[in-house]
Amino acid sequence: MAVPLFDTSTALVPLREELHRAIEGVLESERYILGPEVIAFEQEFAAYCGAAHAVGVANGTEAITIALRALGVGPGDEVLVPSFTFWASAEAIPPTGATPVFCDIDPDTYCVTAETVKAALTPRTKAVIAVHLFGNIAPIAEIEALGVPVLEDSAQAAGSIAADGARPGALGAIATFSFFPSKNLGAFGDGGAITTGDAALAERVRTLRFHGSHDKISYEQIGYNSRLDEFQAAILRVQLPHLDGWADGRRAAGEHYVRAGLGELTGLPQPVAGCSPAWHLYVVSDPDVESLEAALTAADVGFKPYYRTPVHRQPPMAAWGAGLELPATEQAARNHLAIPMSPVFSREEAEQVVAAVRAR
Repeated sequence: MAVPLFDTSTALVPLREELHRAIEGVLESERYILGPEVIAFEQEFAAYCGAAHAVGVANGTEAITIALRALGVGPGDEVLVPSFTFWASAEAIPPTGATPVFCDIDPDTYCVTAETVKAALTPRTKAVIAVHLFGNIAPIAEIEALGVPVLEDSAQAAGSIAADGARPGALGAIATFSFFPSKNLGAFGDGGAITTGDAALAERVRTLRFHGSHDKISYEQIGYNSRLDEFQAAILRVQLPHLDGWADGRRAAGEHYVRAGLGELTGLPQPVAGCSPAWHLYVVSDPDVESLEAALTAADVGFKPYYRTPVHRQPPMAAWGAGLELPATEQAARNHLAIPMSPVFSREEAEQVVAAVRAR
């Protein structure tokens, strides 16, 4: 039996009637932009994250750009960002006028650390983007101790739990989320949010997402047309109460792999000390990744290499990435492979995947 890389539908089957009612409710209200569903979702999501404020935006990429602008990032500034991440983490920096500066990662957790950030800091560093990659949680407090504001890129980490029980979205100065459909908390289209404990930052975010205006009559700055719409907010509100259960399912899936013996055959992702990741992707490391891919293909098991070419070596980033030596990033790019993961991933599926790996 085939084992897909993702299963985004099974967990939603029990919610179909409620989802239909939520969508119909928006149709009946005829409120489509910044209406009651967005307001309610912002309040509920802020409470879930443990943040004072949440602001819905159009997608996770614009969330980063707007959050950086709210932090005061602009021309002449530098923003640190890992190179082993999704393209958007760095792509969102140049629209602010700032320069991306790439830092290395810890090869076991795939996250930035205070040491890798410190190695790249300069007097022009205005902010650090710490990516909670694959659902792991970067050590935000240690990075903040370096004296630069930290933006948590939490796109892949909804449902994860930090060492002190806090959640992504309430660990740094400001945080961003993506609700792309395959995420741990996914909309039925694009969507994003920005969370913060700082009321002034939240107000700047609200202004920036709405053309730089409070009332669409007077304008304070050049902003964006970047708003979470009512349909997506209504859909996310139905799902949010189930996020912790789905996160537990993702953690259980990782344990299924461990108990099935996958760690005897290939390198497993390692949680940052004390944290409990809700694995968005389960990414193994293998020096012979080509044979691993061949074995999974033969067994009809889904897989995907996500970041074979690090961001700093992508052509549009050549002006900022030329000549950089990021050894852990290069190693991770060569050796990583995402294998099946979902909130409903079973022990039997894990054993099937491990059997395929063992047979190579």
